[in-house]
Amino acid sequence: MPSFHITPDGKKLVTLIPGDGIGPECIESARRIIDASGAAVAWEVRQAGESVFKQGIQTGVPQDTIESIRKTRVVLKGPLGTPVGYGEKSANVTLRKLFETYANIRPVRELPNVTTPYSGKNIDLVVVRENVEDLYAGIEHMQTPGVAQCLKLISCKGCEKIVRLAFEFARSEGRKKVACATKSNIMKLTEGTLKRTFEAVAKEYPDLETSHIIIDNCAHQLVKNPTQFDVIVTTNMNGDIISDLTSALVGGLGFAPSANIGNEVAIFEAVHGSAPKYAGKNNINPTAVILSGVMMLRHLGEFEAANKITHALICTLEDGKFMTRDVVGDAKATTTTGYTDAIIANLGRTAKHFPVRDTKPIKLPELPSTPAFVTVATRRVIGADIFIESPLLPHELGPSLERFAEGTPLKLKMISNRGTQVYPPTGAMTDCVDSYRCRFILRDTAGDLQDADLLALVNKIATQHRWNHIEKMQEFNGEAGYTKAQGED
Repeated sequence: MPSFHITPDGKKLVTLIPGDGIGPECIESARRIIDASGAAVAWEVRQAGESVFKQGIQTGVPQDTIESIRKTRVVLKGPLGTPVGYGEKSANVTLRKLFETYANIRPVRELPNVTTPYSGKNIDLVVVRENVEDLYAGIEHMQTPGVAQCLKLISCKGCEKIVRLAFEFARSEGRKKVACATKSNIMKLTEGTLKRTFEAVAKEYPDLETSHIIIDNCAHQLVKNPTQFDVIVTTNMNGDIISDLTSALVGGLGFAPSANIGNEVAIFEAVHGSAPKYAGKNNINPTAVILSGVMMLRHLGEFEAANKITHALICTLEDGKFMTRDVVGDAKATTTTGYTDAIIANLGRTAKHFPVRDTKPIKLPELPSTPAFVTVATRRVIGADIFIESPLLPHELGPSLERFAEGTPLKLKMISNRGTQVYPPTGAMTDCVDSYRCRFILRDTAGDLQDADLLALVNKIATQHRWNHIEKMQEFNGEAGYTKAQGED
C-alpha cells in the first residue's frame, strides 16, 4: 500500500481535478457526497485538460498539478477534453503514463431501476486492463507514403504486474474466477506473452478458478451470457474495447467507474468523456464519478465511508424517485444536484435487494525495478528482416536481392507483403503494397550473425533499394524470437 499525505487534522489529501465539460458538475457531486459521508479526506484542487492546453502547455498537465499528485499520490478527476488543432496527446493518457498507473480496473454491475436488456441477470464483473503498453504506447511510423506501422509492445514485466493485480483484486473482493482474454492464437509472441504469464502466475492462486478465452469469443460471450464472468484480465486495446462493451450491459457509460492503479499513484475517474454540449445544464448523471470516488475511498482504506455511499446510491435508485435523464428521459428526470441531494439524504440507509460487496485492501505486485527483468542463458542472431520500400513486383524484387546477397554470409529466405509470403511464390493471390519484409538468414545454420555482416548487406541493398528498418531474428534459449509469414515453411 503506498503512503498517503496526511493533513494536520488527520485527513488523507487527494488531488481533485474538476476537468472539462460536465466534469466540474460530476466532481462537485462526488465531492459533496464524500464529504457528507464523514470520510477522512481533504482536497487539493488542481487543473488539467482543455483549459491548460489553451494556456500553451502542450501536455495539458501543468507542473503544479504534477507536483500535487507526487505529494498526494491519489487523484479524483473529471473527464478531460482533448482539443482538435492544438495541444499534443490526450492529457488523460499523459497522466496515466507520467505516474505508471499500469492497471485500469473497470467494474460493472446491475443497478436497480436502470433498465437494460440484461435486467434481472445480476451482472457483476470487472475488467482489469493493462494500461500503459501494447498498441497504446503510441509508437507509429509511416513505412512508406502509403503504409503505416504501429508497434505492439508487450513486456513480460507488464504482463506479470497486470496479472498479479487481477488475482489480488479478485481476492480483495471475494471473487472466485479470473479469465485471461487474449488474441494469442494470432499474435503468439505479444498476446501470447500475457497468456503464458497468466498460466504461470495462476499456480500461485489455487483458491481462484482460472481460464483462458480468445478475446473475440470473450466479446461474444459477454453479450450472450455475461454472468459467466467474474474478473477478466486483458491487454490494453482489448481491454479498452470490451470494458466499453461491459458498461453498455448495465446502462451505459454514466454508470461506469474506473481506477488507474500504480504502485505509487492511483487515479480515479469516470470512463465517459467531457460531453461539452451538456455542460452547465445541471442534468448530467454523476453516478460514474461517484462510484469512482467509492473506489478511491477503498484505496485509501476508508471502507466504512465507501460502503455507506454505495448503500445510499443503491437506495436512491431502488426508490426510483430521483433518476437522471439518461435513465428516465428529460420529462421525468431530476437535476444533477437533486440526485446528489437524494443520495446524501440516504446516507445511513441499507440497500434491501442489491447487496454491497465487502472488500479488503488490494495487495499490489512488488516486482524488481531493474529494466532487465528477463535474462536468458543463451542467445544468438540467425538472420534479419530488412523492410524495403519498392514499386517492384515480388518476382522482380526477389532476384535483385538474391544477387546482393551473393558472396555474403546471408541468403534470402523469403519476401512477405502484409504478412504473406510472396517470394518464392506459393500460389497466394496477394494484392501487394510497396512495403516488403525481406527475410535473410545465415547460410551457416549454426552461426551467429555479426552486425558488420548485416550492415554490409544493407549497404549493398541501399545502392538500389530504399530500406526502412531492420529487425534481427533472435533465438533465446534455443527458442525462436520471431514468427513466420503466412505460407513460409
